[in-house]
Amino acid sequence: MKKNLFYLFALICSMSLFTACSDDDEPTTPPNEEPGEEQRDLATIISEDLAGNYKGDLTVTVLGQTFTPVSQKISVAKGEGETVSLSIADFSFIGLSLGDINLENCAVTPEEDGTYTFPGTTSIKKEVMPGMTLNADVDATGTFGANSTITLNLDIAAMLGDTPQDVQVVFEGTRLNGDEGTEADILSFTFDNEAVVEQPVIDEEAGTITFKVSEGADVSALAPTIEVSPGATVTPASGVAQDFSGGKAVTYTVVSEDYGVTKEYKVSISAEQSSMMFDFNEWETVTTDLYKPYVSPLPLDMLATPNEGATMINAQDESFSKAVGYPVVIEENGYEGQAAKLITRDARSSLAASIAPITAGSVFTGTFEYSIMGALTNPLGMTKFGILYDKKPVKFKGVYKYAPGSPFIKKVVNEEGYGSSIETDDADVCAIQAVLYTVTSEDETLDGTNIDSDDARIVARARLEDGNTSADWTPFELDFTWTEGVEYDETLTYKLAIVCSASKDGANFNGAVNSTLIVDNLEVIGE
Repeated sequence: MKKNLFYLFALICSMSLFTACSDDDEPTTPPNEEPGEEQRDLATIISEDLAGNYKGDLTVTVLGQTFTPVSQKISVAKGEGETVSLSIADFSFIGLSLGDINLENCAVTPEEDGTYTFPGTTSIKKEVMPGMTLNADVDATGTFGANSTITLNLDIAAMLGDTPQDVQVVFEGTRLNGDEGTEADILSFTFDNEAVVEQPVIDEEAGTITFKVSEGADVSALAPTIEVSPGATVTPASGVAQDFSGGKAVTYTVVSEDYGVTKEYKVSISAEQSSMMFDFNEWETVTTDLYKPYVSPLPLDMLATPNEGATMINAQDESFSKAVGYPVVIEENGYEGQAAKLITRDARSSLAASIAPITAGSVFTGTFEYSIMGALTNPLGMTKFGILYDKKPVKFKGVYKYAPGSPFIKKVVNEEGYGSSIETDDADVCAIQAVLYTVTSEDETLDGTNIDSDDARIVARARLEDGNTSADWTPFELDFTWTEGVEYDETLTYKLAIVCSASKDGANFNGAVNSTLIVDNLEVIGE
């Protein structure tokens, strides 16, 4: 029944309504002119007081069921003689666009109470489908009231086949002054809520607004702050909480100040994001009888440093080997709490000088698998970069300070394969990056030999390109750049390596003495 009713109403409103109006030959002088005022005829009053654009609410009632009023704008123009012509442009209700409705040359009658009324009638007969004809009688009445107001009523008695239909339409509006805003845009849409980790993005072309929230957050009552075009109104209103759970899209409707433009925006959550954060506020101290104590950042199953390998240059008995200091220490005055302080150490006076003339301070996700044999034959292979990661990484964030040291020491290898070192005028730079790569087994990793390569397993990288001096705490927020033609595939197994080093080429034992990188609040955002 309702489906037939809506179709009927769409047909009625998509047709022009022509009123049967009386037309006097002589101009009429309204009875409500005040004594002493300049007398105006009705045609002048229509032109000066009644004609114009009106904005208001349009309410539709079908078979006794009244729908929520919608914002509407109608135009009133002076017709022939003492008549008005009305037009509702792009008329729509409950999501149906029905075109224009026009009432032409409706005779205006001044009333004793100062109002002006006009009537109109029409009949409609139309075949709406094979064997189904719509017959409708339409009575239109309207009143121009005080304070530039208008009320318009359409009473429609129709028969759709053998089924009677009863539709009433009421419009109540106020005349515009002409300087109202004509735009209906959402200019900004923001949340002040910790659940929202990425503020909404407005896509005007698509009519959508999307935002990101933290994984598992309660999004059943998020209240946005909304800014719209000057004079426009938005429904639901700014500051009113809405339920965005379960993938729901909330529709926001903006109406321009002159009611001439209506826009809808679908607002929804585009992704849930997880955060993997390392704040370096917890450390473990390792002590032995042979070597000076060193520290390791927690958690040990996620973070590693080369400190264990640097024990051989930090013996308790300095008569055996001079202690040069560990490459990773605690910075007590971090950005928030403690931080990791990475220092490139000069190891030229140690027993390891021919293998590693410098030891660059570094911290990374993964493990450091130290062994004497590994240090002698494949020192770069001892750094096992990466931990299992089951999200699509989108951003790598954190803060850092950096001061390059001197002199710059470069490792050289002679024709016989023996190592030594030279000092150069090269300027040291730090390295901060996050690397996502695929694995076929959980024990597979990248290491110091290939983390900076074009290894086919590497699919995305977020890298700080400017690793120069930074005396103050400097925040960074890096997007992951994906290998051309590669997309995230949740069926694959990935590992994520965060790698920070005081000397960018430290993996090859090249770097400046005492180059110092301090990092804090390293964070990867995934979804």
